[in-house]
Amino acid sequence: MCENFRNFLSIEKIQEHSTKEQHNLPGSKQRNTTVKISEGKKSHNGRKSQECEVYKKLFTYSNHLQKHERTHSGEKPYECKLCSKTFNHCSSLRRHERIHTGETPYECKLCSKAFSHSSSLQSHEKIHSGEKPYECKLCSKTFRQSGTLQLHERIHSGEKPYECKLCSKTFSQSSSLQLHERIHSGEKPYECKLCSKRFTSSSNLRIHERTHGGEKPYGCKLCSKAFSFHSNLRRHERIHSGEKPYKCKLCSKTFTFSSNLRVHERTHSGEKPYGCKLCSKAFSCSSHLQRHERIHNGEKPYECK
Repeated sequence: MCENFRNFLSIEKIQEHSTKEQHNLPGSKQRNTTVKISEGKKSHNGRKSQECEVYKKLFTYSNHLQKHERTHSGEKPYECKLCSKTFNHCSSLRRHERIHTGETPYECKLCSKAFSHSSSLQSHEKIHSGEKPYECKLCSKTFRQSGTLQLHERIHSGEKPYECKLCSKTFSQSSSLQLHERIHSGEKPYECKLCSKRFTSSSNLRIHERTHGGEKPYGCKLCSKAFSFHSNLRRHERIHSGEKPYKCKLCSKTFTFSSNLRVHERTHSGEKPYGCKLCSKAFSCSSHLQRHERIHNGEKPYECK
């Protein structure tokens, strides 16, 4: 599917071959596109380089130029046979096909975890090395990936560029918007293979699956307490560090967890979303409701030893 053009001796032969292949490639869409190739100067290895007429960028091989020019034309000649999604490079199609096949050819040498993309493996390896090369200039927090740093910076800027079309709620990440939209649609695309329970996000499914296996791979280095998910470990570590990153905008009180901040904010707003079904008394947090319900059911769960 992905032809290596380096064996051709001239630009004309490459163009002739590429035109024929474009109409014969399995899984490719036929398009009437004209690719202009101009000869540039010779590179260090003696080959004549090819030049993009839009950005004047030079390429050693004609097929590299053709791939690049698709970024300008928007041409996507490679189509997935299973879902009809199209791509501008055959390598991108191959990576996509692994979603359908479940193939994970890139394996971590330290823990044997496998990934469908080499970039995902590289990001994972930083977990073992502890490497976090990307630092926030405002709070000095470091990250393994540049994309994670960019998302983090929106905490400081307050930027929320992604808006729900149904309720106008805004989000700092596109993935958060997609998850939110499932509240409106009721979509739960992730299903547990053991109990058929369905979830709106893959992360929630992974957490749930650990309830079947009892797996807790994330251990605290200070007290040896283990957790099923890395975010739970991070929240726990704040108990040891004393970090309180969540601040009330009205009274400046700080909290270890975002959930604690939300409960506190209700003291300012007077909101009491948890109502007793038996006497209609309302509470600002669910734990207060649970304690109250014992008055009605007579439950006394605490026994003197």
